[in-house]
Amino acid sequence: MPLALSLPFSPQRVVIGANAHADITTALRAARPTLEIRGAPFTQITTDDLAWADTYIGFKRPPAASDMGSVQWVHSTGAGVDGWLGPGLDESLLLTRSPESFGPMIAEWAVARVFAIQQQVVSLMDAQREQRWAPRDIARVAGTRAVLVGTGDIGSAIAASLHALGVHVTGVSRSGVATHPAFAAVHTVDQLPQLVGDADWIVLCIPDTAESRGLVSRDVLSRCRGAVLLNAGRGAVVDESAIPDALDNGWLRAAALDVFVTEPLPTTSPLWNDPRVMVSPHISGLTTIAGAAEGFLECAESLERGELPKWTVDRRRGY
Repeated sequence: MPLALSLPFSPQRVVIGANAHADITTALRAARPTLEIRGAPFTQITTDDLAWADTYIGFKRPPAASDMGSVQWVHSTGAGVDGWLGPGLDESLLLTRSPESFGPMIAEWAVARVFAIQQQVVSLMDAQREQRWAPRDIARVAGTRAVLVGTGDIGSAIAASLHALGVHVTGVSRSGVATHPAFAAVHTVDQLPQLVGDADWIVLCIPDTAESRGLVSRDVLSRCRGAVLLNAGRGAVVDESAIPDALDNGWLRAAALDVFVTEPLPTTSPLWNDPRVMVSPHISGLTTIAGAAEGFLECAESLERGELPKWTVDRRRGY
């Protein structure tokens, strides 16, 4: 299907749907004073805003929009674009994503939780509040084994951090290929069920695509032998409903989850009150103001040269 815009294309009227819209606006106006910009939290973007704009910047589709009005180009401020895919979005719209590297920040999120779980920090804090002296054995992180699903920019950063701690890291990817030397070995996705049984840590950092959805199924979880599941990719990659059973059956000994099938996580979810689960509100890899502005400007410069940006999303792959 041909694009709604014709190349070369220069954005003129931009709507920013983000909590940080004012800061992003300031950064863009410093670089391009002639841009006309409107901004609001994405839940407050109106159909009038979209009818006015030729370009939209934001992580999610405005809930009030049945379509994107006059918008011809959507630039996602995140690396994951599942909020823009699926029915209802005209496939002729150009969709690009942020080139910002979220790997270092997500690696810190993962390492923090690996240490918190291995050092039994939550249990020790509970004992402290109860003024209870609670000696226990603490196993080292060094010498443990991780299966890391996703070997791109984010996966490579996590692998490098875990490898530096003495963790043996095995990668899993669609291609079965990784370039970072921190991966001791790399396998294709179909081998995941055979790999999880030897893992102490199963780390997920892949997007929500048709291929990845439900990848970590109940069957895969049942093959684990006391592993810790860390998910910083997307909630739909895991059979979320199977996690409580996986914990109760000893397939998993703990879980650290930053992403969920429904966000915010419903108050009825049993994951909230399970002491073996660490919940964070999708904050493992946050877009910076500079990253949002620079990514948009890089893509805009490509379009003005008459080129499709390097960061154009392949809708078939989902990234």
